[in-house]
Amino acid sequence: MVVLVFLLLELISYNVCEAYLAKCRLQGPHRPLHTYHQPGEFLIGGIVFHGSFISSPATFTEEPPSALPEELVVVPKLYQHIVALAFAVKEVNEDPHILPNITLGFQLFDSYINARSTYLATLLLLSNVEKFVPNYICDVKNNLTGVIGGLDSEISFYVATILDVYKIPQAHLAKCRLQGPHSPLHTYHQPGEFLIGGIVSHGGFISSPATFTEEPPPALPGELVVVPKVYQHTMALAFAVKEINKDPHILPNITLGFHLYDSYNNARSTYFATLLLLSMVKKFVPNYICDVENNLTGVIGGLDSEISFYVATILDIYKIPQLIYGSAPVMNDKSPGLPFYQMAPSEALQYEGILSLLLHFRWTWIGVIAMDNDNGERFVQTISPMFTKSGVCFAFLERIPDYSFISEIYDMLQQGAIINHKILSSKANVIVANGESYSLATFRWLSYLSEHEDMTNNVESKVWITTAQIEFASFVFQRNWDSRVFNGTIAFEIHFINPPRFHPYVVHRNPSGTDGDGFIRDFWQQAFGCVFPDTTSDKVEGSICTGEEKLENLPGTFFEMSMTGHSYSIHSAVYTMAHALHAMSTSRLRHSEIAYGGRRKNQNQQFWQLHHFLRSISFNNTAGDVVFINQDGEAASSLDIVNWIIFSNQSLHRVRVGRLDPEAPPDQSFILDEDAITWHSWFNQTQPLSVCTERCLPGSSKKVKEGQPPCCYDCIPCPEGKIADQEDMNDCYKCPDKDYPSKNRDACLPKDISFLSYEEPLGMSLACCSLFLSLITALVLGTFIKHHDTPIVIANNRNLTYTLLISLLLCFLCALLFIGQPEKVTCLLRQTAFGIIFSTAVSCVLAKTFTVVLAFMATKPESRMRKWVGKGLGHSILLSCSIVQVGICTVWLATYPPYPDVDMHSMTEEIILECNEGSVAMFYTVLIYMSCMATVCFIAAFFARKLPDSFNEAKFITFSMLVFCSVWLSFIPSYMSTKGKYMVAVEIFSILASSGGLLGCIFSPKCYIMLLKPELNNREQLIRKKN
Repeated sequence: MVVLVFLLLELISYNVCEAYLAKCRLQGPHRPLHTYHQPGEFLIGGIVFHGSFISSPATFTEEPPSALPEELVVVPKLYQHIVALAFAVKEVNEDPHILPNITLGFQLFDSYINARSTYLATLLLLSNVEKFVPNYICDVKNNLTGVIGGLDSEISFYVATILDVYKIPQAHLAKCRLQGPHSPLHTYHQPGEFLIGGIVSHGGFISSPATFTEEPPPALPGELVVVPKVYQHTMALAFAVKEINKDPHILPNITLGFHLYDSYNNARSTYFATLLLLSMVKKFVPNYICDVENNLTGVIGGLDSEISFYVATILDIYKIPQLIYGSAPVMNDKSPGLPFYQMAPSEALQYEGILSLLLHFRWTWIGVIAMDNDNGERFVQTISPMFTKSGVCFAFLERIPDYSFISEIYDMLQQGAIINHKILSSKANVIVANGESYSLATFRWLSYLSEHEDMTNNVESKVWITTAQIEFASFVFQRNWDSRVFNGTIAFEIHFINPPRFHPYVVHRNPSGTDGDGFIRDFWQQAFGCVFPDTTSDKVEGSICTGEEKLENLPGTFFEMSMTGHSYSIHSAVYTMAHALHAMSTSRLRHSEIAYGGRRKNQNQQFWQLHHFLRSISFNNTAGDVVFINQDGEAASSLDIVNWIIFSNQSLHRVRVGRLDPEAPPDQSFILDEDAITWHSWFNQTQPLSVCTERCLPGSSKKVKEGQPPCCYDCIPCPEGKIADQEDMNDCYKCPDKDYPSKNRDACLPKDISFLSYEEPLGMSLACCSLFLSLITALVLGTFIKHHDTPIVIANNRNLTYTLLISLLLCFLCALLFIGQPEKVTCLLRQTAFGIIFSTAVSCVLAKTFTVVLAFMATKPESRMRKWVGKGLGHSILLSCSIVQVGICTVWLATYPPYPDVDMHSMTEEIILECNEGSVAMFYTVLIYMSCMATVCFIAAFFARKLPDSFNEAKFITFSMLVFCSVWLSFIPSYMSTKGKYMVAVEIFSILASSGGLLGCIFSPKCYIMLLKPELNNREQLIRKKN
């Protein structure tokens, strides 16, 4: 009879199971291509690496196809790992001393070296052999004892985080059984036709580490450390869903629900919560949906990057959308293909904003504090080169340790005391802090530790700059700790506008009016420091919670009545999901592909199509902001720069002092009103300084001290010719060519335009001298023309005399070409006219000299020189010598003509307008040719100076050539040693002096005779004979 009853019960349970399966369904991805199963009473799981797929990324416009064998790239060498495991199992089964009468089996899956396939394989190991239903064991074939794998550290980590949920293998209890961890303490479920999943961070457990010697007990509320501030995230999601359900324009006739779980800030609880979202509402059976209540459309979460990563790797298996309301830098690196949407601004934007803020206030010597985790390490690795390149140095770089177990708290406090000492003893007045949402509560330990130390400095002297991820929050045991250490903090926060009706919603929130909220009870107790009466116990320790406590009475570190940035991101995420669902539903109605209502077949298998709508979503939320998600899955959001003002009652007042908007024009992307900033009272409302070395004043540059960071330097004066017109310049620089350094070398002054002009005394004097000598020459020429029939004029070759005087007149006048601003015509005529005219004058003197010499040589008996005596000789010498100089000048003008030029380098404070000679060689060729003629003339005249003749010019020519050569010999060094207009003045002076020497030495004796001693101007004097 007992046997019959037993068989009937088994049959009934089997039929019930079959009936249950008929109304339920399985959802999930495609089966893996490669498995290796050997049955046994005990099974060993294995995660191996056989190869990887090369395929295109998911477009989310159609259901993703299953992986194809031809897309697989196999690494043949690794097949030996599979052979080794199968061989080892075979050897164990053949050994009578190991597991006698027990068959060991195994189940192998390929990880394909990616997170999605690894998580799928691990979950398959936890399912029955033929169906993907993790945690639901309905056969005796899958008695998993342990897992071997994987080959790489990342793959091993993915496997471990799933297996950690189950801790140790379960014993075989019945034919069908549920296995798994204890149910979570905090959930919040509101039913609806479409469900939004949520992973929030309400708190964390502090307990002792698992010993694996006994089954771990369920988590106790007493071990939970709540961060009350983040409860607003839960309220924001519930508020947004409530508003959407009231709105007739979004999802009409459809009720939106949600299901929230707490991640407890650890991987195990996060994976467990994510798998619960994929299970039935009341039982933990992921992938096995047996009611229509769990129509999961998407997941919102998590707050911190690591939590978001854990969620994303599970949801990626099902292609379920995930909207992250916190930042996720680590996720972007580890799995760039995960289907998530980031509602908060990117980390890169925050780093650029912090750097702009530091450079704005010239804070170049700062401290950096980050959490000692992957996210903190990434933060440090990112900002270090960026800040160093911009001249910002780190006075200290400290990593704050995190803790999970009670045994770690003492070590954390010791390390915190060391870090606190470094912070307080540093010269840096600015601290850049990066961390997670709860990190500020951890940072508060530093000021708490300083209260017990005798320090001459004070942490109040620091300016804190926090990233958007950090909330102004505290742990409950920090209720009475003073938060004013963070007064004056400059925080980068997610831009938000308080939605209408949110404040009344918060005011009326209490434990008695929130059905299904499993978070509010612990929040209320820990935030208000009271306890709710326990119906099972008569004793109540502490004050009793009435439920009528006012949230507005809580300090700012526990709760704020206005919406925070993260809550605003959650609010926008819920509306984004609702608008995407509305768009997808409208599209289905338009194409008549599926009936719109509550009774749909395999509806949530189509939710991967939401990605198409999410990546083009754009709408105005209830606060008036535009919500837009680009094709990269990033919401176009900005950052507010907020100044925290903390009062003695621990209340917080946020003052927006700036904004960082990536969509704005470059010159308006960073806006800051520094006058609106309230600094900590330590600084007496003056802008704090945070530099290693006092600023280098203009006129000096920085020289880095050997072995010190670039921000620690000495100030050295700028060298000659360079300036530094700003403070803290790395190098002095030269002024532009049109400017010159000031006396203090701190500015560039415009150079004066310099050329020899008629307006200045020097130019006016030389012009007057030129005109005066020209007038004298003209008078001399007139005198000679008047007395052209007198013996003294006739005796000295009258034609050559006239030519010489005219040449001298032109020489004096050509000096005027050198005065005034250089022009193209004057530059062409200056040197060439001077060379030709002077050569003509010297040729005349040379002709007169040779005429005198040959005339006396011809008086000797039987002299052959008589045929050369006459006017023709002088004219020939004049023409031939002049033509040579004309030829030289013609070649000069044809090849390298002079041109107007600007010399900006010769004079420090002047820009010289000059005539560039074009060819210095041609210029000196002209001078050398004249010098040669003058030298020949001087030698000939020197030897003829004693010839007996009353009107002998040889001696006068000798003196004139002596003056001429002396002037031009001194001209060369003087010309080379002077610059600018004085060089021109030297040449003018040389022209006037040499021409005046010729005029005076040759013609003054003749003028004296003609004008003052006319009695000597007769033939008798000309032919007198020597005694």
